[in-house]
Order: sequence, then structure tokens, then C-alpha cells
Amino acid sequence: MSCPPRPQTLLSLLKTCQLKHSETLFFTASSGVPNFPEVVAVMLNNDVEVGYCDSKLKTAIPKQHWMETLRDEDPTYWKWYTGEFSMSLWPSVCHLPHFLLFSAVHILQRYSRCEWDEETEEVNGFHQYGYDGEDFLTFNLETQTWIATKPQAVITKNLWDKDKFNNDFWKKFLKQVCVDCLKMHMSYGRSFLLRTAYIKIVITHMLPTPSSSVSCHATGFFPHRAMMFWRRNGEEIHEGVNHGEILPNDDGTFQMSVDLDLSTVTPEEFRNYDCVFQLSDVNKVIITKLDKAMIRTNWSKTRIMLAAAFICKKKKGKKEKNHLISSHLLYLNLMLRKFIMSEKCSK
Repeated sequence: MSCPPRPQTLLSLLKTCQLKHSETLFFTASSGVPNFPEVVAVMLNNDVEVGYCDSKLKTAIPKQHWMETLRDEDPTYWKWYTGEFSMSLWPSVCHLPHFLLFSAVHILQRYSRCEWDEETEEVNGFHQYGYDGEDFLTFNLETQTWIATKPQAVITKNLWDKDKFNNDFWKKFLKQVCVDCLKMHMSYGRSFLLRTAYIKIVITHMLPTPSSSVSCHATGFFPHRAMMFWRRNGEEIHEGVNHGEILPNDDGTFQMSVDLDLSTVTPEEFRNYDCVFQLSDVNKVIITKLDKAMIRTNWSKTRIMLAAAFICKKKKGKKEKNHLISSHLLYLNLMLRKFIMSEKCSK
């Protein structure tokens, strides 16, 4: 199993960018959800959705115009891609009897991701299972063994550790197949995936007491690897600060917010505070002063509160990555909840 190779000239287009790149696969298998596909799969390139498939369609659907171009220009690849995408649904289905109780609503999630550093050629891979929003099993790529994150997963861990064929498959998939496809998709979507987005920074009052806190909100940035924090007199502060998650926008860019409690701060002291936004991969820094005259009063929601997002942030100079299964699917969990609520309301 390997991704069909492309001419070297296409890959040479990637050499001008200094980013690490990623290809991600999300699978959600559910039970007890009426009118919802038993298994749904979503593929992301650099955290932008590029493909979709489910157990009803059984075919890969391009989600970007340049993926449509790839489908039209290379039907051989697309046939392979559809076959691999569709076939990948069924391992999740096969695990359903082991994980799910069909008398109620349950969700099994699978997360597979490869990361490629084009400068060092270093490749990393992640492969995890989650059950009802919590981590369940994690694949150790180096030892080709499984880590049980719940006591209930120990039996499955011991069983899967002995399955050398399956473990070899996932090592090859994460180290080679996934990376080949990552490069393929980037060769078609480079101008979109590596674009420099327009970043907007706004400071607004928070509800319900607009005088006690403010929110610094950044939107329109890409990629998602960014950090934002509040400073007082040039020094980062942590007390009274609440960091929001990095969330996706509809256009493929991202947004985030950081709130600051001003209950002990006088208006005269506002000038000592500023909000700092940094887009890490391009070393772009935007500093916004806390100016009372420029603070907006927004009596509507200023942030899109999605239930699922990929989180990647820096904290106190140390880079942290949260691969929690429950936070990965960008919108599938919202769809599931919608179906669940509609089913309850109809009864």
C-alpha cells in the first residue's frame, strides 16, 4: 500500500516554505444515532478539510476546489484514494462490537496524523482511539505497541500488541503512505494551504459585566500555530487571564481569544496593558494596546464556540500539543449532537 508518486518538480514547489506540514484522518463510528452514517471519515491537510467519506456514500468527496482538480487530472490516483479512504472506514466498524453498546448512543473515534518537516525530513506519526469523548488507546510508533489510557482498554491493548501485521501496517502508513499523500495534496493546494491570511485583532467588553473584563480576539490567521497573551508593562501576566482554544473559521482560517479580568484595574492603568498575538511559523507579531477609547462593546457573542477543535499552543515558553480525541473533530460532534437532540425532541 503506497501513495502513487508524483513528478519531483511538484515537490520542488514546497521548498520555499519553512513550515511543518501535516495530514490528518478522523474517523467517527456511532451507534444509536438515527439517520446518521454509522461511520464518518474526514481528511485534513495542514488542518484544512480536503476530503470526506462515510459508510453510506462509500466514495471520497473532494472538499476543496484544488482537490477537485486533482480528481479530474489524475483519475488513477483518485480511484486509489477513494478505495483506501473507503476501506479505512471498515476497521472502525469491525471494532464496534468491542466498544459500543447498541442500546444507547455511543461514539468511537479514531485519529491518525502524520507530520513532515521539509527541512530536516523528520516524520512523526500519531494514532489514537477514543470512546465517548475520552482517550482510550494510543499507538507507540517507535515500539509498535499500544498504550491503554483506561483500565477497560487493557484487554484490547494486550490483544493488539500481539498483532504484528496490524502494527507494521500502521507504522508504514504513518511513516510513508500518509506523508506521500500529504506531499501530493500540498502540490495541488500550495497557494491556499500556505497563504498569508489577513489577521484582525479586536478588544471587546465581556458579558454580562462589561466593565470588569475584556477579551482580545484574533481572527483570520493561518496556520493554526499561534499564541496570544496579555502583558502589563511589557511582562506577560497569568493572573486573571483566561486562554481560549484555537477554533476554525468557515474559510479555513482560525480564531482565538484571551480574556483579561479588569476588576482590580483602574481606567488610568489601562495604558500599561497590551495584547500580544504571534503567528509562530512566520514570526508575525501584532501588539494591540488596551485603549479605553478603542474597546468595543459587543452585546452579542464575539466568538464562535465550536465543540471540537485542534489545539496547539505555547505556554510559558514550552510548546504543548493536546491530542485529546474529544477535541479533534471540527464539526462531526456538533452534527451528532444535533441528531441526538432532534431525536429526543421528536419523542
